[in-house]
Amino acid sequence: MKILTLTLFLLISICNATNWSNKQSVLAAVKQDGWALKNADDSLKKDKEVVLAAVKQDGFLLDDADASLKKDKEVVLAAVKQNGAALGLADDSLKKDKEVVLAAVKQNGYALGAADDSLKKDKEVVLAAVKKYGKALKYADDSLKKDKEFILAIVKQDGSALKYADDSLKKDKEFILVAVKQNGYALEYADDSFKKDKEVVLAAVKSKGSALKYADDSFKKDKEVVLAAVKQNCYALEYADDSLKKDKEVVLAAVKQYGGALEYADDSLKKDKEVLKAAGKL
Repeated sequence: MKILTLTLFLLISICNATNWSNKQSVLAAVKQDGWALKNADDSLKKDKEVVLAAVKQDGFLLDDADASLKKDKEVVLAAVKQNGAALGLADDSLKKDKEVVLAAVKQNGYALGAADDSLKKDKEVVLAAVKKYGKALKYADDSLKKDKEFILAIVKQDGSALKYADDSLKKDKEFILVAVKQNGYALEYADDSFKKDKEVVLAAVKSKGSALKYADDSFKKDKEVVLAAVKQNCYALEYADDSLKKDKEVVLAAVKQYGGALEYADDSLKKDKEVLKAAGKL
């Protein structure tokens, strides 16, 4: 709140002291606070020096620049380096420029969505985007989503990117195992056949205990699987079958991690002294 108040005070002070049609006055203002560009005379929103000073502070201020500067590579590069999402404000000609798009996705993986379709097929660009944020794979060309070697490199970094892989890869066990070992929640996006595969499910819950939620119901009754899940994340107890919420060994494994997991235990164990002690309730 104090920072917001100070920023508002600063903006008001700048507004009161600035001649918005004078370049030097506006330049001084935007160097102090880029958002001052919004108040500048339209003639100065065409001035490259003024706009550069503004977008270096906040890439989204490219929106306030004159259309001529949205085609200027130097200005757009400065904007996307500050905030990759500013690529969406650039002229279409620069959304086809690999240097510009690479700079954008390296800052914000989601900027891939604003890139020209030709660059959504470019492995270097897409890989840079998903290194920043795995789910940026959503915007890649379908041809890359079917490329096993390429997608394998991605799910090794972020298993959740499996969501956007081609369905053919979601049926590939070797591929699925890599994804769930990196991020157990990737189990949600695997072919249903793997939600019934114990090797895959165990790998998933050992990575993220609460991935038990996405396993076939048969594994929610499987003590080995549930124990592995609650040992990784005590709250996985929520997804266990009721029969295992009555199992003292399972409940103890959960509450020893954090007493709050007792919430999901069967009522009979909520009164058990050993369990209560392990949960820190006695």
